[in-house]
Amino acid sequence: MNLLNPRALAAAPICVLIVSGALSGCSAGQQSQTATMEPAVNGSMATLDNIALRNIRIRAEQTSYAVQPGKTVHLALVATNQSPDTADALVAVTADIGAVTLVGNTAIPADGILIVDSPDRVVHAGALAAVKRANTATATVKLTKPISNGLIYEFTFRLAHAGETTVGVAVSAD
Repeated sequence: MNLLNPRALAAAPICVLIVSGALSGCSAGQQSQTATMEPAVNGSMATLDNIALRNIRIRAEQTSYAVQPGKTVHLALVATNQSPDTADALVAVTADIGAVTLVGNTAIPADGILIVDSPDRVVHAGALAAVKRANTATATVKLTKPISNGLIYEFTFRLAHAGETTVGVAVSAD
């Protein structure tokens, strides 16, 4: 009996191709687990053209059932510009819970960042410049309606070049 049958030897590579094709086809079209992971930050986020708005939140200390109209709260966020050569700027922010006032340099440098936070928490832009092109600003909201933790409030962000987007923003006690 001949163990090295020419027909069996010719069929072996074909069987290997069929089995490898079937096994590699099992993951076709699959999305990796990390492809849909969200950042581990408390705030909301949005992307508009080359501008990524991240960790957007209303900073307010709530001592009763709601923060009452007439109070001033802070809006905090980080805007990053993914474009290597085109700067943009945060022109305006509007909300139905009150008037938003931006103070400072709201330009978002090409391949840089804009940090918006309350005056006591805003990072000095000079310290960031050693690492990345950055600007800082503050944003306050003079409330015309009560706000409370656990609820979402609509804010519209208008950028000079990228356009505008509306984002649901939560209250954060940080």
